[in-house]
Amino acid sequence: MSSSKTKTDATSADAFLGGRIDIMQPRQGHRAGSDAVFLAAAVPASAKGKVLDAGAGVGVAGLCVLARIRGVKVTAVEIDAKLCLLAGANAARNGFAERFEVVNADVTLPAKKLAATGLEREGYDHVIANPPFHVEGSVRAAPDRSKARAHVMRAGDLAAWIRFLAAMTTPKGWVTLIYPPEHLGPMLRELDGRFGEVKIYPLFPKADVAAARVILQGRKGSRAAPKLLPGLVLHGAGGRYTKEAEDILRGGKALQF
Repeated sequence: MSSSKTKTDATSADAFLGGRIDIMQPRQGHRAGSDAVFLAAAVPASAKGKVLDAGAGVGVAGLCVLARIRGVKVTAVEIDAKLCLLAGANAARNGFAERFEVVNADVTLPAKKLAATGLEREGYDHVIANPPFHVEGSVRAAPDRSKARAHVMRAGDLAAWIRFLAAMTTPKGWVTLIYPPEHLGPMLRELDGRFGEVKIYPLFPKADVAAARVILQGRKGSRAAPKLLPGLVLHGAGGRYTKEAEDILRGGKALQF
């Protein structure tokens, strides 16, 4: 990701995938970065049909999917109405308005209320998300509301998130999540019984340190056992991205599961 001159003091223009995607996002609060690109890179290049990006923010992950894969359409679901407007504008800005739609909704709402938003139950072949990971009260929430929403959830909301993802995924379809490894236990418990064949792909900041993120990818209805994969080292000597990480972040290559 790189930044360019801004149109307003409130937003910045940031480039992703080596400049293939140009995104306007708020200067303050939660800002999309490399996590969104790695999440998108986990959707295989052979993917077809519909992709759902839950908690989409300004649309970075979904738009990276569209930049990489021609044969898909993306629906972005986001609770923040202002971010929804930016996501729609970003799609138009990058020439993807016809393949990208935005739904302003809270994914933790009851199924009947979600149905009224136009979301299609079991209608998405691949569902991606970067859910909040801290439980309310366990950490001090950020003063900015959008940033707090991105990182802190109410007790029980993780279960609601996974129920939503399972409800939206087609039978035999796929879910992909990016999450901190220290919260992996609760996430795997919620996935169990809904998604199997879960592949756990660590992202290591450096070769000699613990993973900072894990990507999880599972198949709806599968009973296959989980697999822990070798993962990816992001930075080499001097702090520069490794070639493998550069190929994904700037070259638009897919993660190899």
